[in-house]
Amino acid sequence: MRSDYALYVVAVICFIISGVWAAWAAYTAVQSLWTVTPVVFGLVFIGLGYTQRPKQAVTTQIAVAPPPPPVVSAPTPKITEVVEEKKPVETKPEPVVQAEPVVEVKPPSAGLLEVKGIGEKRAEQLRTLGINTVEDLAKASAKDLGTNLKISPKITGKWIENAKGIVEKPQ
Repeated sequence: MRSDYALYVVAVICFIISGVWAAWAAYTAVQSLWTVTPVVFGLVFIGLGYTQRPKQAVTTQIAVAPPPPPVVSAPTPKITEVVEEKKPVETKPEPVVQAEPVVEVKPPSAGLLEVKGIGEKRAEQLRTLGINTVEDLAKASAKDLGTNLKISPKITGKWIENAKGIVEKPQ
């Protein structure tokens, strides 16, 4: 049996005792503190029973929309093909062109991604501030960057130190 039910039963018994006592006190014209005491005990046991009741589990339900109905398309009209005669094509030798070395073109913020701690999002934010290259970042002020990006100047100082290390590194 749950403890809250037992406490509720004791509270009901206290109320019954107080009712019987009040009836007896009215019949005999005796008034005392014992008339009120069982009522107080009954209220205490109701409160204790309420605190001992099991907690309700919170359940959430997620509504899932049904899948959209399949799209029915109108039948496509038949297309008749026109067959043309193919004439033989004369083949001419193609001129030989020497290939130039492929130079990888990096977007402006790609160099900033080499700095430890800077990702795509931060590189884009730095680009909006006018810092497009690692060299620009190496020349920037940690305090100004921190203020503009709303982050700690300590972090921007580490970025600038890393950028200076990249710039000074021989390539």
